[in-house]
Amino acid sequence: MRRSDIQKIAFVGDYLPRKCGIATFTHDMRASVAGRFPHAECFVVPVNDRRSGYDYPPEVRFEIDEPDLESYRRAADFLNFADTDVVCLQHEYGIYGGTAGGHVLGLVRDLRMPVVTTLHTVLREPNDDQRRVLVELAALSARVVAMTERARVFLRTVYDVPEEKIDVIAHGIPDVPFTDPAEYKEQFDVAGRAVALTFGLLSPNKGIEHMLRAVPAVLRAFPKFVYIVLGATHPDLVRDHGERYRLSLDRLARSLGISEHVIFYNRFVELDELTQFIRAADVYVTPYLNPAQITSGTLAYAFGCGKAVVSTPYWHAEELLADGRGVLVPFADPGALAGAVAGLLGDEPRRAAMCAEAYRLGRDTTWERSAAHYMEVFQRIRLGRQDQPLKPLAVRTLAEQQAELPDWRLDHLARLTDETGLLQHATHTVPNFAEGYCTDDNARGLLLTVYLEELGRAGPDVERLATRYAAFLQAAFNPDTLRFRNFLAFDRRWLEKVGSDDSHGRAVWALGTCVGRSLRHDLPVWAAAHFERALPAVQETTSPRTWAFGLLGVREYLRRFGGDRLATQARDALAAKLIDIYDRTRTPDWDWFEDIASYDSARLPQALIATGAAAGNARALDIGLRALGWLVAVQTAPQQHFRAIGSNGFYRRGGQPARFDQQPIEAGATVSACLEAYRATHDGRWLVEARSAFEWFLGRNDLGLDLYDPGTGGCFDGLQEDRVNRNQGAESTLAFLLALAEMSRLETSLAAFRQAR
Repeated sequence: MRRSDIQKIAFVGDYLPRKCGIATFTHDMRASVAGRFPHAECFVVPVNDRRSGYDYPPEVRFEIDEPDLESYRRAADFLNFADTDVVCLQHEYGIYGGTAGGHVLGLVRDLRMPVVTTLHTVLREPNDDQRRVLVELAALSARVVAMTERARVFLRTVYDVPEEKIDVIAHGIPDVPFTDPAEYKEQFDVAGRAVALTFGLLSPNKGIEHMLRAVPAVLRAFPKFVYIVLGATHPDLVRDHGERYRLSLDRLARSLGISEHVIFYNRFVELDELTQFIRAADVYVTPYLNPAQITSGTLAYAFGCGKAVVSTPYWHAEELLADGRGVLVPFADPGALAGAVAGLLGDEPRRAAMCAEAYRLGRDTTWERSAAHYMEVFQRIRLGRQDQPLKPLAVRTLAEQQAELPDWRLDHLARLTDETGLLQHATHTVPNFAEGYCTDDNARGLLLTVYLEELGRAGPDVERLATRYAAFLQAAFNPDTLRFRNFLAFDRRWLEKVGSDDSHGRAVWALGTCVGRSLRHDLPVWAAAHFERALPAVQETTSPRTWAFGLLGVREYLRRFGGDRLATQARDALAAKLIDIYDRTRTPDWDWFEDIASYDSARLPQALIATGAAAGNARALDIGLRALGWLVAVQTAPQQHFRAIGSNGFYRRGGQPARFDQQPIEAGATVSACLEAYRATHDGRWLVEARSAFEWFLGRNDLGLDLYDPGTGGCFDGLQEDRVNRNQGAESTLAFLLALAEMSRLETSLAAFRQAR
């Protein structure tokens, strides 16, 4: 998988400088991903537990007010509008508002992109609200990440989360060298002393008082022993009770006569300083009182940095320190704590072996490794919806198909059209002036207006659009070169003297269609003059698509002027060119015109089918039908829905078709070609294939997502690996509208046929 696939990642959770373990985790995770994958924009949406918020660093882009449900919904809008590729959500019941932190569901329900949720708490015996919130959160998430094997088991057995949805990624740790503690003790004034360390935000459930009661027994064996307690009191505890708990610990140390052997560092330390403290310790102690702790960041850090650990048997410690990787002691048992700490301090070989093994195992959980694991998860979920089975294509009557065609809306097309012509691109639905105009799109636009005339939808608004597109083509034609220029800047400067071959071919196609189909009295006369001057250049090009566009234009032109010898000769010459490259390229397993099937592919067989049917050229018709059958087979997914060859690599002989990005132009061209095949053969198979390609726009595709936007009449710019490209450019919008016109024209003609019978 390509690293460039993930361009924008949002991390949601608490964030530094807020003082809590989730904030530290989110900060370290975001920093590790941004460092490992510098191409990806990694930004943060934190949750504030106070109205004033925090003095956040620049990567924080939006803030959520914890108790305000509407704030979560606004955050979802922000993330959706920011074109975020994936959201990495940190879940802990206590950091979100609502019952059991249920406000977070208001955020996740409204997100359009996939969510990866890291679960920092997984309870074995949740109450009803806790279970409800986690079950729904897991259902809304594309993946859930557990940090321990026990958490994975709980997710399966307690919350019924599917096994295939769970990833186990251990808590990340800093990657620091394995060093002798003696090298770091001097900076903390503990040189020559045996050191035990506990760090983290202080609260009564940490069991510090039991380790304090163990210190006198340790001192009897190691008179210089010192116990360092590093960390500020938990902010929630300070808010509700002040520093009462810390003061009680200080009083206990004095009453035990160990004040000179206990050092309290009452502050929240950043990672660099924290690692210095860890390196200075001989033994790390976690005397926690609650067994229901599924993960501990402090334990993960100390173990991964190569420390011998003494711990009570809460869930994470039981799993990490099993099989002699650490020492487990009963809860609230100072005697056992003293014996374990003194035992490790007095057994240098055992302690050294334990430290070495912990450090070795910790290399698999460094933040760099963790970032790589998360990015793998992010990449996988982009493919998560691609292989889901879709409902089989139903066999519908033509009347049923017509009833299901979307209503006509030209709002977005009109929005993209100004006094100059049709703008190429849009950012979402807003025209992008910076990209200017092109002949390709104005030719397609002119083609659509002619189809709308035939459908009886050509009122004054459509006539104005047709006139602007025609005026653009007129200005694009260079009488000196007899070629169309393609790109026009927004300030009306042509950016080239000669445009692409394909833009020239599309212009000829549009002109021929104006001549052969337009019901206006003025447009065909204008178009015929330009068609005659532009047609010869089509034969001079080397592009098979240009030949195909030219053939389609000639076919339309000859509807009105069937006796035009020059046009007939051009038709025969262009058809011969396509047949020749087909004969030279095709093999039994590659029934195509080139060594690559790339963009607008269905136009090649469509041109031969149309030419063969109109000119009585049986070989052209046969080749066109065979090549279209091959292309349709290539573009049919195993679930039998349409799957356009992706523009990210296309389909080269000997390779595999690229699945993404799938472009609307491919679906639109396939609709048109299959309907051309139906008109030539009256074989109902082609109606089914045309309908399948058309339904790609309406959500019958690899992701089950609509490309057509009924609110604007526009079409999104492509189907990516996990979402649609929400920009609604001219090419995409016209691909849908032209396909809709083709489907509507077919139904109109069939209805007339049925009425005549």
